[in-house]
Formats: sequence, C-alpha cells, structure tokens
Amino acid sequence: MTLEWVFLALLVLVVIAAFGAVVARGYITSIIILSVFSILTTVAFAMLQAVDVAMAEAVIGAGLMTAIFITAVNRARSRQ
Repeated sequence: MTLEWVFLALLVLVVIAAFGAVVARGYITSIIILSVFSILTTVAFAMLQAVDVAMAEAVIGAGLMTAIFITAVNRARSRQ
C-alpha cells in the first residue's frame, strides 16, 4: 500500500514537472525542469521494473538531450 502512494506521488511530480517545463520563462530553466522530468520518469520506469527503458531514459533523456538543448541555446545566443 505504501509503495502505491509513493508511485502516485511520483506521477504527480512528473505532471508538475511537465507543466513547469512548458510554462517556464527562460530557456535554461525550462531545460533544467525537463531534465528533472526525465529523471522522475526514469525512477517511475525503474519502479515498474522496466530497467532497460529506465536506463535508456536516463542516458538519452536526462543526459544527452539536456546537453544538446543547452548547447543549442548557447550557440543561438552567441550568434545574436
């Protein structure tokens, strides 16, 4: 029963992070919140015992995409 409440709280946090990434004012803030969203999704997949999907989400979502987005924003700012 306790694990169900933890999972429900995690899903609420996932929704809050997704909403926060959309309504955030700055690009970097939005990217950081999107990275938090990806980490929370990784934990959700791990709790569902989908470890391979959780690892892919952690590496691609939290790691690679965050680096690509920050690099793109920095390069776009330097060209202006």
